[in-house]
Amino acid sequence: MIYLITDNTASAVPIARIPVVDYMDLYNDLCERMKHERYHVAHYFAAQVAGGGLRFYLLLLDDGESKVMISSFVPDYYSEEGLPSLTAVHPAFHPFEREIHELYGIRFNAHPWCKPLRFPFDRYDRNSTMHNYPFYEMSGSSLHEVNVGPIHAGIIEPGAFRFICNGEQVLHLEIALGYQHRGVESEMTRSTNRLRQSVLAEAVAGDSAVAHATAYAELVEKLSSRSRSTHLERERAVALELERMAMHIADTGALSMDIGFQLYQVACEALRTMTINTTQAWCGNRFGKGLIRPFGTNFPLTAETVEMIRRNVGEIRRRYNEVRCEMKESPSLLARFEQCGVVPREEMRRIGGVGQAARASGLCRDIRASHPSGVYAEDICHEPIVKRHGDVMARLMMRCREMLQSADYIEKILSAYTPLDDMPRPDYHSPLAAESLSFALVEGWRGEICHVALTDAGGRIVKYKIKDPSLHNWFALALAVRGEGISDFPICNKSFNLSYCGHDL
Repeated sequence: MIYLITDNTASAVPIARIPVVDYMDLYNDLCERMKHERYHVAHYFAAQVAGGGLRFYLLLLDDGESKVMISSFVPDYYSEEGLPSLTAVHPAFHPFEREIHELYGIRFNAHPWCKPLRFPFDRYDRNSTMHNYPFYEMSGSSLHEVNVGPIHAGIIEPGAFRFICNGEQVLHLEIALGYQHRGVESEMTRSTNRLRQSVLAEAVAGDSAVAHATAYAELVEKLSSRSRSTHLERERAVALELERMAMHIADTGALSMDIGFQLYQVACEALRTMTINTTQAWCGNRFGKGLIRPFGTNFPLTAETVEMIRRNVGEIRRRYNEVRCEMKESPSLLARFEQCGVVPREEMRRIGGVGQAARASGLCRDIRASHPSGVYAEDICHEPIVKRHGDVMARLMMRCREMLQSADYIEKILSAYTPLDDMPRPDYHSPLAAESLSFALVEGWRGEICHVALTDAGGRIVKYKIKDPSLHNWFALALAVRGEGISDFPICNKSFNLSYCGHDL
């Protein structure tokens, strides 16, 4: 047996039950299995074990059967000679193998792109720094380089973009991230204070505070083997869809502004403000911080809050749909966005793309449909919206359609919702399963979020791994600008709107 089979609704798994296999057996299985679109990697990482050494863990998703397949191996005799690289066969493994190499010095033979991923403070090679990052080089009398960053013109995280151009045409873009050395994952294990851990989860990516906090809360709840109330699951789904609405509206406005359509940008900013103010009226914070906590909530919905959310969401939906219809009829907007920044479906599949960016290229990756839990498994039969052109316009239309869909989901949930007078409050002290692996999969507005934790014999979390969807999709941005004019980079970048801080863990 190579894999332990579970799903996104199951409790934590005892580590002793996870198969420890020979690496070549796992390698050979993955080389064949990953040829099928139904499989993709949720997480792949290494953890130090008692007495020294490493144990590798793989979480593979079977989207066809809604299963999560967990396996592990101990490298042992492979450590010196190196492991055959899975990236060489399936490029979707590239960020995971790069991180493992960076942290532990494990060699992956034939890896085509084994460059630093983040430059963490505890990296294996201390001589590897931002100053000697091995950027890709091309030579030719007609070629020139354009360097952008790491200090960004806007108030966002640092990142370096190096373009190799032939005139105005981009031949290659390389993206280097990780300048903050944030150390979020290690901070999650420094204390057993779960309120502190909840706050850290909200800070993984500030524009996805609800989604990451939900992943943390569900992971801890699985470790305790306590079931959640259906009321709590519905309230979390409303918060997730409000967050999705706010960010899709904001991105619609940002794309409009980048091509000089200020009217649409101003309209979207007003609607985004109305959306996040709705969240603030619910919990006191515009981004939903403090709203999601393990086992309960400090801000249960009341009849008045339910009515306020339904009223606001209905108005936002109506006004946003008017903007959407006008944008679709604008010849100059269509001319600018269509056939710009195309990422073909097969390329998106090869690099392991997820979320709305993947769906805009025709690749249906959506945890709400493939691995549903809570409301999405019981009350809502989610049908992912999929586009096929893979260009800036497709990514914009994905946002437009998903925003309307989220508004409809909120109305469906709340129209049949009766608030409880005794909603459970957060619990930060419930015992956690010892020597277990727990994971949570949540579809944030960018895409698939995965949190994984390992506990020791006392039930303390000793390893915490976070995957933001940006980990997969930054490479898609690099592909999108190949062959485009360098002036197209801003709108290509906005059409993905990936997270710098969500990558820098």
